[in-house]
Amino acid sequence: MKFSPRLAQLIEALRALPGIGPKSAQRMAFHLLQDGRCAAQALSQALEAALASVQRCGRCRMLAEEQLCSICASSQRETALLCVVESPADVVAIEQSGSYRGRYFVLMGHLSPLDGVGPEQLGMRELDAILDEGLVRELILATNPTVEGEATAHFLAEIAARRGIRASRIAHGVPIGGEIEYVDGGTLARALAGRQAV
Repeated sequence: MKFSPRLAQLIEALRALPGIGPKSAQRMAFHLLQDGRCAAQALSQALEAALASVQRCGRCRMLAEEQLCSICASSQRETALLCVVESPADVVAIEQSGSYRGRYFVLMGHLSPLDGVGPEQLGMRELDAILDEGLVRELILATNPTVEGEATAHFLAEIAARRGIRASRIAHGVPIGGEIEYVDGGTLARALAGRQAV
């Protein structure tokens, strides 16, 4: 079926969201226009306001409304630890764990030469400026355990080594509450290789 131009445009815009396929986008569009017009208006206003006021933190590249995000602006954070992550969602996940009190640097992606993503797109100039301050003693590499994430971690480890900064990689392995029989072979191999004394 051929949709009206505006409806087709809305469906296509919703498909740009991660994990949203054509059918989901169509259902969302129909809901917003049929039963959810008030919610659609609120969504539109919230999106417009966020686009106008949310930017990257001038230090760590996290999403923020001020020049510095609340983490970079805090004097309570440990300046010797810098955790490098791929996305703002990674910062949120680590913060929710309550186990880390250092600072962050958000790459907004990972190295991917085929997609045209090199060091420049990942903010290496900004990272170099932070490392040049001489306060960072350990660079914690918390990139995803994908081929691109591993390549990015290796690249960052080399930068740290050239500066005499300790680089560490977050552990990967069996999740808490998981059952070994259901864990994939790659994860089990990493868990065994990264085992620790008890």
